[in-house]
Amino acid sequence: MSPAPDDATPERLRAVPSRLLAGAAAAADRLVNDRLAAEDARKWHFAVLVALAETGPASQSELSRRTGVYRSDMVAVLNELADAGFLVRDPDPVDRRRNVVSLTPAGRAGCSGWTPWSPPPSRNCSTRSPPPSGPSSSACSPC
Repeated sequence: MSPAPDDATPERLRAVPSRLLAGAAAAADRLVNDRLAAEDARKWHFAVLVALAETGPASQSELSRRTGVYRSDMVAVLNELADAGFLVRDPDPVDRRRNVVSLTPAGRAGCSGWTPWSPPPSRNCSTRSPPPSGPSSSACSPC
């Protein structure tokens, strides 16, 4: 018996648009994660900083709704960002039971300095690669 090819996925499955999009999304997600990891950050760090930069101070619950980060995970994300000096939590003047989260100058600089969607200089996502087999996709090659 001969060894299985590198991609044993049937050809018709490889041409399903939703499968191709899922593969592209997974490749993009890995790229973003790798880029942020180089800055010692994660996607949720970036999401929180961008949300605060664009819409201003917010409660932890509001940040959770804006970013899609579960409220139970938001506390850990905010702790990491606060420990890094990117944000501060102060009691809400209207409701002392809540915290209002605000960016620090370092947080604003970190937010504007991170560009996780840009490929590393050695990679070129604008170069189109030929389809793996047949006329399927002319999308950007995975980075």
